[in-house]
Amino acid sequence: MSASEDLLDRARKLVARANRIAVLTGAGISTESGIPDFRGPNGLWTKNPGAERMSNIQAYLADPEVRRNSWQARAAHPAWTAAPNAGHRALVDLERTGRLLAILTQNIDGLHQRAGSNPDLVVELHGTISDTVCLTCDDRRPMRAALDRVAAGEPDPPCRLCGGILKSATISFGQALDVDVLDQARAVARSCDLMLAAGSSLTVQPAAGLVGLAAQAGATVVVCNGSATPYDGLAAVVLREPLGATLPALV
Repeated sequence: MSASEDLLDRARKLVARANRIAVLTGAGISTESGIPDFRGPNGLWTKNPGAERMSNIQAYLADPEVRRNSWQARAAHPAWTAAPNAGHRALVDLERTGRLLAILTQNIDGLHQRAGSNPDLVVELHGTISDTVCLTCDDRRPMRAALDRVAAGEPDPPCRLCGGILKSATISFGQALDVDVLDQARAVARSCDLMLAAGSSLTVQPAAGLVGLAAQAGATVVVCNGSATPYDGLAAVVLREPLGATLPALV
């Protein structure tokens, strides 16, 4: 048995013994569906550092050009045509065993739900691209309505109710996570007996801190990511193989 096979076997046994499993997913689980991550070798920000401004709330509020570029990026986002991959489907299989507490996802693409995961078990830490929200009055509507307005010639469509600035219902840098969502995620982290971190660089707080919180509460940690993370030292097993093969093998 090779070293990687031995690690996978150890992780598989840990998953098999666990009764209350929490899964934290990041961009790495969706890259095999054609959605690029941010910081990887082929990441959005790696290839185009200027794109990071579109994820900064202060730049978004202050600069109409950033907003116009953001609407074009939303219209072309690969999430609209991407299909769930074997990694997403493996977590559906895990749910069917009755041992999955929740999927705590940093992703905004909705692929977990499209794969068949129970939406009630998917905690979207960083929001969703499927809706818009007004930054003035909090009015929330389907994203498609705003994108249709963009396609019809409105480069930066304002809120229909109050004329305020519209944005995708996602968490940008400089925005706080929804308190209720974060509280729900922290409760899951404290109550799980195994935390599986899959496809996350574990560098963005407070989401990454859920791994440490689970470890402090006594949970076993398994990390599956293509590169090193700040939480590898807490993990019983660290796996570096692609998630499309690793997650089905684990569950």
